[in-house]
Amino acid sequence: MFNLHIATIAIMAANVMVSLKGFNDTGFFDRYKFNISGIRAGQRDRIVTSGFLHVDFSHLFFNMFTLYFFANVVIGWFGPGKFLIIYFISLIAGSLLAMFFHKDEPYYSAVGASGAVTGILYSAILLNPDMQLGIMFIPIPLPAYVLGIGYLLYSIYGMKSRLGNIGHTAHFGGAIGGYLVTLLFMPELFVTDTFIVVLLAVPIVILFILEKMGKI
Repeated sequence: MFNLHIATIAIMAANVMVSLKGFNDTGFFDRYKFNISGIRAGQRDRIVTSGFLHVDFSHLFFNMFTLYFFANVVIGWFGPGKFLIIYFISLIAGSLLAMFFHKDEPYYSAVGASGAVTGILYSAILLNPDMQLGIMFIPIPLPAYVLGIGYLLYSIYGMKSRLGNIGHTAHFGGAIGGYLVTLLFMPELFVTDTFIVVLLAVPIVILFILEKMGKI
């Protein structure tokens, strides 16, 4: 299937099947979405299950489309086992960061694979920073690390201004998860790509400085 590894296909299939169930079953969707009060009540499975639910087909497609482009980069470097570890730790990291920032909002809810997918994206950028990526409205491709940093800075802005119906916190947490686990698996990047490692850490440091200052 378009040169996708079986691990990627399995993740995509799980997202499609769980999301389709959620589209047609409101009770199922409400039970397994990310929800602060539900998690506080002991339903910790929501931390993971929410990452396989989506609001609609476009939400599902966008996440799987992004995963399609970057999964093979991570699998090419680490193999399917470590790819899956990065995926699930990024998913959990996204949920945990959302819990941290929204702990005083019992009705806060979220769904989507964005945290996990952003973790794979950030891992791929760290592994291959010279990748050239293009986005809409910009006619020339840009280095992957420029877009990665820009995306996280935008996420900080989104968290601060509560911009749109988007889980900016989960995106950011997923990126942190992907970043840290990639460095855990390949610590030599600290030596071979020191500049990129430090540069990609800048938005993460900014986020926690702003949080300490009470700006977010």
